Amino acid sequence: MVSTRKKRYLYKVLTITFAWLIFGLVYIQLEYALIKDLGYYPSTGNLYDARKSILSTSISTFIFGLVVGYIEVVWLNRMLKRYSFGVKVVTKIVLHLTLIILFLLLSAFVLNSFILDTMPYETKVVESIKSFFFDFAFWSIIIYIATVLFITIFFSEISDNFGPHVLWNYFIGKYHTPKEEKRIFMFLDMKSSTRIAEDLGHVTYFKLLNTYYALMTDPLLNTKAEIYQYVGDEIVVTWKMRNGLEQGNCLQCFLEIKKAVENASEMLEKEFGLVPTFKAAYHLGPVTTGEVGELKEIIYTGDVLNTTSRLQGLCNKYKADILVTEDVKDAIEPLEWIFYKDVGVLELRGKERPIRIFEVNLLGD
Repeated sequence: MVSTRKKRYLYKVLTITFAWLIFGLVYIQLEYALIKDLGYYPSTGNLYDARKSILSTSISTFIFGLVVGYIEVVWLNRMLKRYSFGVKVVTKIVLHLTLIILFLLLSAFVLNSFILDTMPYETKVVESIKSFFFDFAFWSIIIYIATVLFITIFFSEISDNFGPHVLWNYFIGKYHTPKEEKRIFMFLDMKSSTRIAEDLGHVTYFKLLNTYYALMTDPLLNTKAEIYQYVGDEIVVTWKMRNGLEQGNCLQCFLEIKKAVENASEMLEKEFGLVPTFKAAYHLGPVTTGEVGELKEIIYTGDVLNTTSRLQGLCNKYKADILVTEDVKDAIEPLEWIFYKDVGVLELRGKERPIRIFEVNLLGD
């Protein structure tokens, strides 16, 4: 089975590749409009062949897209993850552009030998490439490529910062008009966070939070979760009903986060002198989802969030790692690794009926 992270990587690489192919097709149209009547390339004097140009440019931009996408997603993101947004964008553009110029040199030898019907090392091929590389036409292509790089990398970085699908939702205006939908929410909070912050100091505590949240990445992706908010040491996570209920994904998320933290316990102990523990509460129900403010942000409003927050605050009272409402318990199909214990009723002001709550124990927890 392909992991969710690898699927996400593949999706990003293919998105970048497709973007490059689109820009390549745009370049073909511009080149055709400028050169079709002239019949030859002004910089080299080589005859212009529209079919060969379409074939070579399409293949080149597709390969460029794959190379750029692979390097961007698999290598550069990991290497530059600790740097600021601006530094990452500029560094990536410079590195990619350097690689592309080298690639253009290589492909130019192949393409010119193909057009001139001779070997790449022949004098007329070399002279043709020299003429092209010292001509404004070449550097106009480099400027075009740099522009494409900036657009694809800039939006890729923004997408990473917003989270999967969020930028797309903004783009298509999915929540421009408020919508009512039913969702599952998890409020997950680090235990004893105030004491930990005092012991570590604010700067080290922030580094701990950053590491702690980074460890959650795979569990969140694997269980199709969406991050709604980071509130200090608390993270608010949400699922569409179908995604959260599928194979108990919403509860599986807690289990996977716990395993990820335990697997990193040696590193956490060495760097921070502790391994954080946490507690969580779950509830589901209707929310109104929409964009608010002049500086747009997607928010959820509804009683379900207030209830989940109140429930999370009761974890200490019941000495429970996980509390869920009866609605969540009834919605999740019975699974052999999930066990429930009825712990009582939660009375909420303004609610017509009390909410029954359950402690959850997970096999492997």
